[in-house]
Order: sequence, then structure tokens, then C-alpha cells
Amino acid sequence: MSDFKEAWMALESHWKITPADNRISGDRSYGFMRWTLAPFFRMILRVKIRGISNVPKSGPTILAANHLSHVDPLVVILASRRKTHYLAKDGHFRNFALASFMRATGQIETNRETGGSDALSSAAVALHANRALGIFPEGTRSKREEPPYLLPGKTGFARLAAAYPEVPVVPIGLTGTREFMAPSKHKFPRLWRRVGISYGKPLTWWEWLEKKGDLELLQALADKEDHEVKAALAGMFREFTDEFMERIRGQGAP
Repeated sequence: MSDFKEAWMALESHWKITPADNRISGDRSYGFMRWTLAPFFRMILRVKIRGISNVPKSGPTILAANHLSHVDPLVVILASRRKTHYLAKDGHFRNFALASFMRATGQIETNRETGGSDALSSAAVALHANRALGIFPEGTRSKREEPPYLLPGKTGFARLAAAYPEVPVVPIGLTGTREFMAPSKHKFPRLWRRVGISYGKPLTWWEWLEKKGDLELLQALADKEDHEVKAALAGMFREFTDEFMERIRGQGAP
């Protein structure tokens, strides 16, 4: 184990995320839809895919994309060629038809009112089960009327990457989804508009830490008070997030 890894593991009590008790449903139905409906929808949506080889074919993975439209999760799920799970607010599970679809595709119900820690615990369920987790680091859909649409990232996804430091995080740039179906503007998708998705090279927390981390600072944190450790880790999560948002921008995110 490298010095960086040893120093990081010594702080485990400060960054560990315990997966929630949720179970991922819909394995059989999701698999059926992936192999039968996904190719059809990829053709209908006219999705231009680049860098798909950067998505690991198996194992826990975080797929981090910019967020422009309601259709973004669907585009990522269809293009990535992996079972991909998103956190979905509990309101989506109140309508029977929508709830049936969400469960059939293995989406994870979460209550935003319970706070970020519960959301991270729910997200950890997918990674703990060796699945792909889809996430939008911006935390919400961009409502900007003009480019650049990309918002500053929230640090929650960095906390997730840090808690699963061997898990690859893939930067994804989505283009055209706002024009395909703009929120509060288009009731139906405009099928003639082209959608693009570009996958960049994955990055793990270990790789980032070895390159950007301060070994002496990490080692010293083991003897610091809780509030000092919390402040130092918050700074690291912010730095990781800002750097990763630039990676998403580098994949063409407008």
C-alpha cells in the first residue's frame, strides 16, 4: 500500500459512506429492455456516441455527466451499454405507471428532504453491488437560458468517489439534449434533433490523490480534531469536483 493510500485509510471514519438498506430491483426486466428496446431507441434518438471504450464493461463505475434536460438519464442509460442506476426522487414513485418503469429499470428511490448523507448512502447501494451509478455533479438541471450551461459541481459526488477510491469515475459530455426536449418548453421530444454523448478517460480517487494530494497534510490529519479534518477534506472534495467539472467541459458539455 502506498503512503498516500495508507494515510487516506487512516481517515476512514471521516469519509466512509455506509450503503443504505435499499435493494436494486428490476434485474430481469432491465436486462430484457436493454437487449430489445435499447438498440431501437438509440436509432430513434439519433445518438452520436464517442469514447464508449472508456466505460468499464463491468464492476462498480460512476458515470458523471452534465445535466440539460429530462431525457439526460435515458440517453446515458441507452448509450452506455451497461445497467446504469440513478437516484430518483420519491415523487417519481407515487404514480403507478411511472413507479413500475422506475423499478423495472432499477432506479433507486430517495427522499431529498432527508439530506445529502441519505442520498449518498442510497447511491452507494449501486457501487456496493458492483453496478454503474449515473450521477449529475451539478446536482440539478441547468436552467441557464444561454451558454455556458454547465453549473459548478456539488461536492457530494466527490465524497462518493473518495469513499470508493478504486472506482473509476467517467466524465461525460452531453450535447443536444436541451434542443431535443427543453424543460418547460417542449411537451414532446423533437426526434429530428441530434443528440451527442462523449465519454472521457476515467479517473479514480486514488489516481487523483497520488497526483494532487499533499502527503504531509494527510498524515498530519490523523492527529487533528474532527472539525479540522472535516475542513481539510471539504477542501479536497471541492478541488476534485472543480477539476472533474473541467473534464466534463472537455468532453463538449456546453
